[in-house]
Amino acid sequence: MFGLPGGMEWILILFVVVLLFGAKKIPELMKGLGSGIREFKNASSGKDEEIPRSKSDSNQDSAN
Repeated sequence: MFGLPGGMEWILILFVVVLLFGAKKIPELMKGLGSGIREFKNASSGKDEEIPRSKSDSNQDSAN
């Protein structure tokens, strides 16, 4: 029912974004979006590393 937007929809979305934010603000918005995505990826990969490390720490604590 709801699919990805086609070519004309992307053009309309881009036009609305330019009208709302202005052409000078768009690079700043994209930079903020990119850094947010980068932080999310770093945080999610950090949790993957943190879980096994915390399990091994708890195993060492229980052995002592």
